[in-house]
Amino acid sequence: MKKVLVTGSAGFIGFHLVRALLAKGFDVVGVDNLNDYYEPELKTNRLNDLDEFVSKSDCENRYRFERLDIADDAEINRCFERYDFDIVVNLAAQAGVRYSLENPKAYVDSNLVGFVNILECCRHANIEHLIFASSSSVYGMNTKQPFSESDNTDFPISLYAATKKSNELLAHSYSHLYRIPCTGLRFFTVYGPFGRPDMAYYSFTKAIDGEIPIDVFNNGEMKRDFTYIDDIVAGVVALLETPPLPQNNQTTRSQAPFKIFNIGNNDPISLRRFIRAIEAALGKKAIEKALPMQPGDVPVTFADIDDLTATTGLSPKTTIETGISKFVAWYKASEEKL
Repeated sequence: MKKVLVTGSAGFIGFHLVRALLAKGFDVVGVDNLNDYYEPELKTNRLNDLDEFVSKSDCENRYRFERLDIADDAEINRCFERYDFDIVVNLAAQAGVRYSLENPKAYVDSNLVGFVNILECCRHANIEHLIFASSSSVYGMNTKQPFSESDNTDFPISLYAATKKSNELLAHSYSHLYRIPCTGLRFFTVYGPFGRPDMAYYSFTKAIDGEIPIDVFNNGEMKRDFTYIDDIVAGVVALLETPPLPQNNQTTRSQAPFKIFNIGNNDPISLRRFIRAIEAALGKKAIEKALPMQPGDVPVTFADIDDLTATTGLSPKTTIETGISKFVAWYKASEEKL
C-alpha cells in the first residue's frame, strides 16, 4: 500500500483525512506544528482521537506522527529522508481571511516558505503525486456564478487568498519544470465535527448556546457553499491515486501534469438559513447584532464541481441541516467532557 504524508494532520481536514486513509489501508505519516492560532487543546484532542482510532483498528504499524514546522527546511527535509513517501497531501497552512489583516508574516512563513519547502522535497524525492490545499478565496470578487476552475483568479482581495493563488502558481511551475504531478484543491467553506473554533458555524453555535449575541454581517444575505467534511475527504481520497497526466491545455497553454479542482457542495446557502439550522439543532434562538460586510469578505461563493464529478463520480449531497446537526451533536458531547 502507498505511503502518504499528510501535513497539517492535527488540523480539521487533516485529522479527518488521516482517519480515512488509515481505514482504507494506507500507510500514513502526519506532521503538524501545533501552533496556537486557535486552541492547541483541540489539535491535541484530534491527535488523541487518532491514537484511539489507531489502537482500536490495530494499525499502529501504519501510522506515525511528527511534530514539525514545514517552514523549517531542515526538519521537513529530514522527514522526507526518514520515510519513503509515495504521495504527499499538503494541508498545512495559516488559515483565516481576517487574521491575515493582523499577522501577515504568519501567512508568508507557512503558506509561501513552507510550501516551497514541500515542493523542493517532492522534487528530490520523486513523489508520485502532490495534492495541495488551495481555497475558494482565490476567486475574489468574481461575479460570475458558479465559480469555475477556468475563471480568472488574478485579483485576490485578502492576503490569505493571495498566498493560496501563489501556491497554485508555484505548484504549476514545479510541475512544468520537474514533471511533478500536482493537484490543487479549492475548498469551499468546510464544516463539521472537530472543526475550527474561528469558523462561523463553531463560534455561532457556542454563542447561541450561551445566549450571547452573534455578529451578522451584511444582514445575513451573504451566501457560502458550505461543504461537509466527509464530502471533502471523499474527494481527496478519490483523487489520491489519480495523478494528472501531462496535458495540452488549449486555454492556459500548459503542458504540465497539473490540475485544479473545486471541492464544494454546489449549493450556496444564505447566512440566514445557516443560522436557522444552528438554532434548530440547538433548540435555541440567536440574539443577532447586524453589521456591514467585513473587509476581505465576498458576498457569494458557489462551486462548479462538474470537473470533479466527471473525474471521480462524486457529487456532495450533505445538506446544511444534516451537517450542522452532526456538528452540534459533536459540540454538545465535547462540552460535556470539559
